[in-house]
Amino acid sequence: MGRTNGDVTEKKGVPEGLWIKCPGCAETVFKKSVEANLMVCPKCQHHMRVSGAQRVEQLTDPGSFEPFNQDMSPADPLGFIDEKPYIQRIRDTQRKTGVNDAMQTGFGFIKGRRVVLACMDFKFFGGSMGSVVGEKITQSVERAMDADLPLVIVCCSGGARMQESGFSLMQMAKTSAALARFHEAKGLYISVLADPTTGGVTASFAMLGDVILAEPKALIGFAGPRVIAQTIRQELPPGFQTAEFLLDAGFVDRIVHRKDLRSEISRVIDYAGK
Repeated sequence: MGRTNGDVTEKKGVPEGLWIKCPGCAETVFKKSVEANLMVCPKCQHHMRVSGAQRVEQLTDPGSFEPFNQDMSPADPLGFIDEKPYIQRIRDTQRKTGVNDAMQTGFGFIKGRRVVLACMDFKFFGGSMGSVVGEKITQSVERAMDADLPLVIVCCSGGARMQESGFSLMQMAKTSAALARFHEAKGLYISVLADPTTGGVTASFAMLGDVILAEPKALIGFAGPRVIAQTIRQELPPGFQTAEFLLDAGFVDRIVHRKDLRSEISRVIDYAGK
């Protein structure tokens, strides 16, 4: 109850930031409950998007992550300008997110198994792949190959970064070529597809895993459903481009709840003898 002072009633407000509205079921849920559940809605099990740093924390054994290439930062090779210069957008996004680009990379342990881990961050330019993301993935592949370690990449991206044009599209070939060399060296690559995994990322490294895992109901595809429907002028199947649809079509090996990812990745590593 509020306290009345003359004609004014002072209401005791609820502190901001204690509750989250779930994008899946639209229910208001206690933030700490969601965080304790790895950013999964405890009511409908909707998997909310997490940052690259959160993903690293969720997957790796405590204190085991050793980052590399943290200081690698994008340039503006084309001098791209729309409403404001690309270089200014980079600086603004870096200040807002606290990271230099849309990828966290490093060595770490997942249930005692040492891996090279790369996690995309949708909060940085929609997880788009520019020159830095492509280079960090390529170096991750090379470090995994040199150390004979499994490679785990968590994909979450809107696709290629349009502000870098051809420089961005080149990363599709660059990362795919690096993974081809890794495959020839008998390396193990586990790809984890989170919501969303689209565009040039899907058309390159995301779908090249020896084992491809996906989180429930993740959007996975090249062009978006609306673009495809407008292009072919046909109604798309129910659930089109969801992880479940792709599992039925044979493009994904298994759908794994976020709470089970650590166990599933470690099980795959053990099965592969890595």
